[in-house]
Amino acid sequence: MEEDVLKKYEKAGKIARSAVMEGIGMVKPGAKLLDVARRVESRILEAGAGLAFPANVSLNADAAHDTPAYDDERVFGEKDVVKVDAGAHVDGYIGDTAVCVDLSGERSGLVEASEAALEAAIAAIRPGGNTVEIGGIIEAEIRKKGFKPVENLTGHRVEQYSLHAGGEIPNVKRGAKTVFEEDHVYAIEPFATEGGGSVVEGSYVEIFGFEGKVPVRMRESRRLMTFVENNYKTLPFAERWLRKEFKSKLLLESALRELVLSGAFKQYPVLTDIEKGVVSQAEHTILIEKDGAKVLTK
Repeated sequence: MEEDVLKKYEKAGKIARSAVMEGIGMVKPGAKLLDVARRVESRILEAGAGLAFPANVSLNADAAHDTPAYDDERVFGEKDVVKVDAGAHVDGYIGDTAVCVDLSGERSGLVEASEAALEAAIAAIRPGGNTVEIGGIIEAEIRKKGFKPVENLTGHRVEQYSLHAGGEIPNVKRGAKTVFEEDHVYAIEPFATEGGGSVVEGSYVEIFGFEGKVPVRMRESRRLMTFVENNYKTLPFAERWLRKEFKSKLLLESALRELVLSGAFKQYPVLTDIEKGVVSQAEHTILIEKDGAKVLTK
């Protein structure tokens, strides 16, 4: 990997991890989810990076893709298990990381299961190894702790301005086998659950992604499509990020609806355990080197 590209990945990784840890420090009963998400995102921007995706603040059975809305009033409860997942980018080179905290003090084993799986996976990755082998290691570590891996969530290859660039790392020993190559970058994110071992899409959607320009009817839709393409490119964005640019909530929602239906925008619904079991997550972004994996998000 070219030295300047590596430095950008490292900078993005350090910024993302620092922002997530600051957000985790705010997670207390009675605190607002929106305040945590905004703090994480503002710290990334203040540190000189861009937002690779909206800060996810997912509770309990919700595994991923929950970011607070513009006027979100939700607060953390005393029994919540909270996942804070955020990404920073420097010129499109992404650091993606997540930390889980158990406010109840009753689910430390669940939190440790995803953390242990992450550590074991990173320790085992080498050029020439493959994603299915690592999925088996993740699965074994989680089951050893008495929990189930979430089988339909995966880690993923990361490339410039591409958060999910293929080469998925499963949480179980199956799936398409991809061989690890030196200089490739991956986000590894084991999910452990007390529930059914898979997730389904919920009805709440606050995160979207730009898929490509298409003809649309409304002028506001065309303006929104151009704004997103210019500001976020192919990276996911939150509806609440658009509220300053588009003052009318009704017009914004109408434009979003048309752009989703037309295929210009993709939705990222909240993903929830199929049996409503509590889910934990741990995540780092790594660079595959000659002799192993280097953690970029630390």
